[in-house]
Amino acid sequence: MALSMIESHDGVETAQALSPLHPRRWLMLAILFLVGTSSATDRVVISVLLQPIKAEFGISDTWLGLLTGMSFALLYSVLGLPIARWADRGDRRLLITIALTVWSGMTVLCAAAANFWQLLIARIGVGAGEAGATPPAQALIVDYFPPAFRARAVAIFAASGTVGYLLGLVVGSQLVSHYGWRTTLVVLGLPGLILALLAYRLLEEPRKTHSAGRTESVRASLRSLTAKRSFVRLLAGHVIYNFAAYGSLLFIPLYLTRVLGVAVGKVGLYYGLTTAVAVLIGSIAGGWLCDALVRRDKRWIAWFPAAAFALAVIPDSLMFLSDDFSIFLGLSLLGGILLNAGLPAAFAAVHAVCGNARRATAIAVILFAGNLLGFGLGPTATGSLSDLLSAHFGVDGLRYAVLIVILLTLPAGAVICSAAKTLSTDLEA
Repeated sequence: MALSMIESHDGVETAQALSPLHPRRWLMLAILFLVGTSSATDRVVISVLLQPIKAEFGISDTWLGLLTGMSFALLYSVLGLPIARWADRGDRRLLITIALTVWSGMTVLCAAAANFWQLLIARIGVGAGEAGATPPAQALIVDYFPPAFRARAVAIFAASGTVGYLLGLVVGSQLVSHYGWRTTLVVLGLPGLILALLAYRLLEEPRKTHSAGRTESVRASLRSLTAKRSFVRLLAGHVIYNFAAYGSLLFIPLYLTRVLGVAVGKVGLYYGLTTAVAVLIGSIAGGWLCDALVRRDKRWIAWFPAAAFALAVIPDSLMFLSDDFSIFLGLSLLGGILLNAGLPAAFAAVHAVCGNARRATAIAVILFAGNLLGFGLGPTATGSLSDLLSAHFGVDGLRYAVLIVILLTLPAGAVICSAAKTLSTDLEA
């Protein structure tokens, strides 16, 4: 039975009246989980392909940073807001289907690049497609689940990034070791085209039976959001976090192969599995714990991610000071659990203050700034810093570059913590 049917009026049970454990809710979440997995796979796989791409095209770390960061973030950020306006007004199922088709197709097209510039342009296309993933997906999740369950539902969706990260690193590293970087992109891009058909057939748009008149103009939405001091602080925290996380983490496979001398296949397998375990434990446990704490004091929705990000600095910085791969993996596990415990709560905090009529728009604003200034500039800055420091410290230049950038998660947590001061007055259903 379609979700729209269970939301009919005339005495039929509404979606809001269904049990939070009702299978229809979780079926929708499962489809969105697979969409998020595909998005993360196509986004992350490039990190294990950097060395062969560098060797083939003869480019510097700065250009690698541009390929992994700004190229992806450019259209991802620019298209985020107009796509979110569609998501706040139109059929989010159709939007997700189109976006999934575009980014999967462009991932396959990357494999046909004859030179670095063609690869860069195709990579921009991947980012353009993925702009239609997270805002409508999170907006649907919030519609599917009541407030008491949203942090854990968003956490489960966030865990899709882990599975995608695992596929990108583990499967990607094995494929590139045996078949090269071009075949790797084709093999990992094609399944998304099949998933697009499943998403169109199985996802539902609850808004079909609701009045669409609740939506605001772009100007009104942005005015309402920026008037909330807690939202502005959450926005700043997300930007700093993305700069630190993506700026350092996308270079870790290259760091492990170049500085520690670990084979790329071993990096993908062991680091990929470690990351997957960390994100699954962190995001799921973090979502449940945050929900429990928020029932005691709503300000925990900002305090919790702030504390998690601050604590993560300790293992995440120490892991770059060790030359032992096993120690690196252990510290990476601990730091990953903490970072990914806080991230879903940081998104749930945005949903708590943005208001129902502008949910996708709020997430798009977060992603626009976070990805353009964070994901876009973070890897590029890290690559440039690596080139600069490598001139003085050799291969250790990359070590110091990622260490400096990862330390920025500490101010990210501090800024998010400050959002708790005005959270109570900014809360909106």
